[in-house]
Amino acid sequence: MTHTVHPYSHRLGIIRDWKSRWFGVKNKYKEFLKSDVLLRVYLEKKLRGMYISNIEMERGEKILRIIIETSRPGMIIGRSGDGAVKLKNDILKFIEKNKLSSGGEVKIDIKEVRSPESNATIVAQMIADGLEKRLPFRRVTKQMIEKVMANRDVLGVKIELSGRLGGASMARQEKIKRGRIPLQTFRADVDFTKYEARLPYGGIGIKVWIYKGEIFSTKK
Repeated sequence: MTHTVHPYSHRLGIIRDWKSRWFGVKNKYKEFLKSDVLLRVYLEKKLRGMYISNIEMERGEKILRIIIETSRPGMIIGRSGDGAVKLKNDILKFIEKNKLSSGGEVKIDIKEVRSPESNATIVAQMIADGLEKRLPFRRVTKQMIEKVMANRDVLGVKIELSGRLGGASMARQEKIKRGRIPLQTFRADVDFTKYEARLPYGGIGIKVWIYKGEIFSTKK
C-alpha cells in the first residue's frame, strides 16, 4: 500500500529542521506545545495577506524568540518600527488572554525572503490573491508557473487546485506541472505548502510543490 507523506515531515532530521526549537526546557512539554500551536495559528490568521513564508519559534529558559520570514518585511515593521511593536503587544495580550506559557521575555525577529517566486508558501498566497480578485484560474496558474521556472535554482514545480473552479456547480481538481519533482528522494529539496483561497461560493484549495535540486552533506 502506498502512503502520502508530507514532503516537509518526510525529510525532518535529514535536510529539514524542526519549526519549534527548545533549549534547556524541562517538564513543560505539554504547555509549550499548546502555546506554540496556538501562537502559530494566531499569527498566520493575523498576518494573512502579508506574504508570510514561515514562522519559527525558539525557546530558552527565559526567552521566547519568534522568527517571521516574509517577502514584505516593511508591511509588518511599519514606519519607524511601529508595526513590530504593535505586533509584539498583540502577541503578549494573546498569551495573557489564553493563559499560555511564554517562558519569559518575548522577542520578534523579522527576516526578508530574498527570492519569493521560489518559495512555495508565498507562491500559493500569490495564486490565492489572483483567484480572490476573480481572475481566470488557468491564467493565474500558468503565469505563476512561468514566474517560478524563471528562477535559476528551481528545477521543477507542480500546482494543484481543487474546489469549485471558475464558480462551477461541481468541484474538481486541476493540476499543472513543469520540470521534475522527485518526492521519494530524501535529499531532494522539495518545498511544499497547502493554502486556501476564500471565495464567495466556497474555498479553493491550493497545493504547491517546488523542487530546487538535491542537498548533499558537506561533512567528510
